[in-house]
Amino acid sequence: MNKKIIGRKQECERLDECMNANQAQLVIVYGRRRVGKTFLINEYFDNSFAFKVTSSYGQPKDVQLRIFDTSLSRQTGDEKQSSKDWLEAFNHLRNYLETLSKETKQVVFLDEMPWLDTQKSGFLAAFEWFWNDWASTRSNLVFVVCGSATSWMDEKIANNKGGLFNRQTCKLFLKPFSLCEVEEYLQSKNINWSRYDIVQCYMIMGGIPYYLSLLNSKESLSLNIDRLFFSYRGELSDEFEHLYRTLFTNSANYIKVVEALSRKKGGLTREEILNSFNKQSSGDLSVILKNLELSGFIRVSSFFNKKKKNALYQLCDYYTVFYFKFLKDNYGKDEHFFCNAVDNPSKRSWEGLVFEQVCRDHISQIKTKLGISGVLSEESSWFVKGDDVNSGAQIDLLISRRDRVINLCEIKFATAEYTIDKEYDLKLRNKIAAFRADTDYKGTIQLTMITTYGLKHNQYSSLAQNQIVVDDLFVR
Repeated sequence: MNKKIIGRKQECERLDECMNANQAQLVIVYGRRRVGKTFLINEYFDNSFAFKVTSSYGQPKDVQLRIFDTSLSRQTGDEKQSSKDWLEAFNHLRNYLETLSKETKQVVFLDEMPWLDTQKSGFLAAFEWFWNDWASTRSNLVFVVCGSATSWMDEKIANNKGGLFNRQTCKLFLKPFSLCEVEEYLQSKNINWSRYDIVQCYMIMGGIPYYLSLLNSKESLSLNIDRLFFSYRGELSDEFEHLYRTLFTNSANYIKVVEALSRKKGGLTREEILNSFNKQSSGDLSVILKNLELSGFIRVSSFFNKKKKNALYQLCDYYTVFYFKFLKDNYGKDEHFFCNAVDNPSKRSWEGLVFEQVCRDHISQIKTKLGISGVLSEESSWFVKGDDVNSGAQIDLLISRRDRVINLCEIKFATAEYTIDKEYDLKLRNKIAAFRADTDYKGTIQLTMITTYGLKHNQYSSLAQNQIVVDDLFVR
């Protein structure tokens, strides 16, 4: 595997299979913008393509056709090529590919394919014809299509109900890096931060390679964040609008949804989201929520023993959470905000909230530490409202296991060992009792503390049957 490629082992193995196959391959690569799709394909194939074209965002059909023709002309050396429509453009591509050797693999790469499919352009119909009539018969052809508009890629290609139905041979959805992959990537840039700092970096940037590529090894984490996000025209200060605008048609409605979700720590039900938009139809909202989930910006979290209709939609894109918490209203006010926010209560509150999300994104590592990686499980949340007699209780992460055991996870982000004192001990015991009473659960409950550096040993620390620390989240 190319040494420049960090992680992506499974994706590279699937591409190996495609290259070794004896039939035509239609490879779909999709995922959130900035996640490294183009980099993966360029590096895996060492930029050796029979043909490659990169579309241009927001351009009309005639411009996209000129881009396509220009790219093909450079490959063929024929400067006279000009296509009046997409059918002719793909026919030109077919004619060129037929001149190449049938004995070697021919890799074609269409980058940001959704941008080529402009309104009434006929692009998708032309591609369907090209693939079904000719390309699918070429046993040496590997055709890679890539796009950040995940909803378009999912609907038009991956789950196409028309001429491309079941035509794809490989689907690669690129997820952001995990913590261990972020650490490996930073080390490749000579950035040797503590794991505490890496987790903080992850809380802001997630595992998005492009964001991480902007970090400067000569600066601390705080200086990097101030330079990229809070300084005048910092490289990521205006990322938000660009990100949503290039991913979603009618992006304003998508922004309204994620902004509503940013205001509620635990998330909102579908009904609560709908009620926050006076003119938003139920059908429109369904499409928006589906597309946000497909793109990895929100997640649907279920409640323990609750019906699906009561599920919560939660904002889970780290950059978006950070934007609404600190950037949207602070931009330009303090160019050294992050350096000055060491003891800021708002920052501490944000850390506690987002660390819960980091843990959710590393469930497999948590299960490995618990020794239950092979046990079927389901993750959920739980809460019960208080009344005049009893106070309410909430559990942010439950791991419900097939072996009749539930790991009740308490998640705390701290700068040192976390201390369970008498008051917190009572709160935890009441929480467990409230959970049993509300759910009538008869199995075993194990209190699992997930903290930065572990628990400080005292007379109350034995209440936790399991302890997980930040280092455990870095396991592959």
